[in-house]
Amino acid sequence: MAIQEATRQDCLSCEYRSLRMFCNLSPEALADFDKIGTQQRVTKGTVLFREADPGLSAVVICSGQVKLSCTSKEGKTLILKIAMPGDVLGLSAVITGATYEVTAEALLPTQVKFVERADLVKFLEQHGEASMHAAKTLSEEYKSVFFDARRLALSPSVAGRLATVLLDWGRTAACGKPEMRFTMALTHEELANMAGTSRETVTRLLGKFQKDKLIQVRGASILILSPDRLAQLSA
Repeated sequence: MAIQEATRQDCLSCEYRSLRMFCNLSPEALADFDKIGTQQRVTKGTVLFREADPGLSAVVICSGQVKLSCTSKEGKTLILKIAMPGDVLGLSAVITGATYEVTAEALLPTQVKFVERADLVKFLEQHGEASMHAAKTLSEEYKSVFFDARRLALSPSVAGRLATVLLDWGRTAACGKPEMRFTMALTHEELANMAGTSRETVTRLLGKFQKDKLIQVRGASILILSPDRLAQLSA
């Protein structure tokens, strides 16, 4: 794991505190959470944990993006989600004492907070509010998996599947704000993996989406110009 010294971020003053479920805690609970765990800054490509490894620590994303994926016995990899600041990774595995269900890899230079299982369990036992937030976070993860499966199995077209991926990414990055802008840290090949299609098709469709003024692409930055029209494609 490539680790750099992190500039410590205070949980109490974090801008994502009110925008993500798990960290949206009372000042008292958040102050206690701030005292546990270790903050680290990792480089692009760093694997935070691997599928089937013991769930030893939960990982809170403070900044950056993390790719979550799983691999079949035949070696085929499926990208499941792009996690954003405020997301908590590995929560289910850590709470249950099981293994990680996915592999988590930093897509950008990313600051994270590792919280060991014993510290997290003790914190949840001491703060009923945090336990409820953890349960809601796990519920949201379940819903996300359901919608991902539906996207791949039931979306009527490749354009619809790609539109859904872009919308999900944009909504997560926006955190309730009106502008849906995010950094596209995936290659077209990886984006094709998420949409269940080919790299060539993704490249063609992104060009069409730009031409139709559904999205604006500037370098690695994507701005969703017409979320309603993208939603119509994915319906």
